Amino acid sequence: METIITILTGVLVTVATYLILSRSVLRVILGTAVLSHAAHLLIMTMGRGLKNGTVPVLGEKGTTFVDALPQALILTSIVISFAVTAILLVLAYRTYRETGTDNLFELRGFKDE
Repeated sequence: METIITILTGVLVTVATYLILSRSVLRVILGTAVLSHAAHLLIMTMGRGLKNGTVPVLGEKGTTFVDALPQALILTSIVISFAVTAILLVLAYRTYRETGTDNLFELRGFKDE
């Protein structure tokens, strides 16, 4: 299972890199969102959050326990990445309304290459 999730993380990083290197502002924002989801999967896989076990509470009878720290870090990261994506989408919308384009080269002032 961990191998499949690691391969999926690699595919997501590849897709995110492709999107980030494009000329459209919206694609760059979507690429950063996909990259953050790849990071969430990587943290979950590396933190061994995919194994079965019980909560590490005193008085619980169990032989295997699951560490709750990776899940807490990922939950915090999901909230932060959602907020950053929302702010970037609002900024991209306002930029499009003011300039009439979402092409990064035109926004930087470059002519046709």
